[in-house]
Amino acid sequence: MPTSDDVRRLAEQLMAELSPQQQQSFLGAIGADRSMALIENALRTPEPMVGAAPTRIRGFRVRLDLAGAKPPVWRRLELPGDLALDRLHVVIQAAMGWFDGHLHRFRTGSDPRSPYFVTPFDVEEGEDGVLEDGVRLDQVLTGTGDRLWYQYDFGDGWDHVLAVEAVLDQPPAEVRCTGGRMACPPEDCGGIGGYTELAAWVRGGCDPGSVPAPFEDAGHARDWLPLDWHPDLFDVDEANTALAAAVAAPLRVAGELAALCEQLERAGNRALTQLLERSASPAGFEVTEADAARLIEPYLVLLDLIGDGVRLTSAGYLPPALVEQLAERTGVTGWWIGKANREDLTWPVAQLRDSARALGLVRVRKGRLAPTALARRSGNQPLALWQHILSRLPVSRTEFDRQAGWLALAVVGSGIPAEEWTRELRNLLLGLGWRTKGSPTLGTAAVASPSLDVLELLSGKTRGTITGTDPAVAATARAVTGADPSDAT
Repeated sequence: MPTSDDVRRLAEQLMAELSPQQQQSFLGAIGADRSMALIENALRTPEPMVGAAPTRIRGFRVRLDLAGAKPPVWRRLELPGDLALDRLHVVIQAAMGWFDGHLHRFRTGSDPRSPYFVTPFDVEEGEDGVLEDGVRLDQVLTGTGDRLWYQYDFGDGWDHVLAVEAVLDQPPAEVRCTGGRMACPPEDCGGIGGYTELAAWVRGGCDPGSVPAPFEDAGHARDWLPLDWHPDLFDVDEANTALAAAVAAPLRVAGELAALCEQLERAGNRALTQLLERSASPAGFEVTEADAARLIEPYLVLLDLIGDGVRLTSAGYLPPALVEQLAERTGVTGWWIGKANREDLTWPVAQLRDSARALGLVRVRKGRLAPTALARRSGNQPLALWQHILSRLPVSRTEFDRQAGWLALAVVGSGIPAEEWTRELRNLLLGLGWRTKGSPTLGTAAVASPSLDVLELLSGKTRGTITGTDPAVAATARAVTGADPSDAT
């Protein structure tokens, strides 16, 4: 619906273009109606025309182009005619490589004022119209050359056009991508203009002397870009893998995690849903006794060193000699700057002790740190101890810790490289409305949570920077969320 400002601006524009006699007639027409209905009707966007659903389902071969991209960024897709538009949105996101962190809209014309289909978010905002989830693809496209427009991220304004190349007598058994060109632009890069500058910079070898705005330096830009991103790369097999995950039946996940998914999706954000879709795999990874021993090694070392119990210092810290042994045996000494003999000055050791306590492996009583009964019973059974750790995740003391914990499990369970965990987690938390006090965003430290600490320790953080994907760690996270089809637990 037009706002009062829209009405005023249009009225001023119309009046400026009319002769004095026409102005009088125009004002008379408005005055006679005693309202602005005449102008409001002129501004109102008509609802899109929707045909009846065909009785026979056919398929479409379509080409999806990102408008304004040079060289062209496109995908060729085969789609069933009965695909609803809300599911087509999911297909476009997966095929292109977007992360679905922004609002979207389907239009029937290239003009932004063309008739469009409303989303559940639009309805929550008070809009009326034809809901996209009740419209099939074959109700808006019927023959070769027909087009449908799709906009993603109203800020960057990524416009796509879906053009029918052929009508297929039989619908494809599954949605598939048969071709394409160029990588999807990075999210939030400033639209076509920002993407063009970034692409040229990467093609030119990431010259430190010509870093595009708003980056501070080449390192900042490379850290911000998706891992190994290059504008000229496209892999049709990767696109089809993403499509298969996107259109798969919804996963059954833990209730709290499902609620967070629903909260984000109501705001048009499917990033968490996509991560959980990635968690599904044809065959689950089964964590063995050897895998469990490797994952929980830092906790086993701590339990071995404290034995039946150890007296803490008067300040409540581990004795310096024990800190040195713990740092040596867990690998901290190999990269830590300093003597690593004081717990308060060696955060990896302090983090390990805090994590073990949060997981119910150790306890403090009368100035002594001792293993819990559970830890004593399972000390020689790594798999049993690993299963106990699963039962305590997510670790939470606050609402933030709990939500951040579930999100961390989803991120890690998706199998994305460890280098991307913090960025993905930050984006999800921002989507849920979490902010650092006095700031519009979240810093790296603010993203930390006890559950993420556990997952990083299982990944080998005590031995230095963690990179890549560890299938056993991903399987651990999936076992907690419920998205792992294996019977490891």
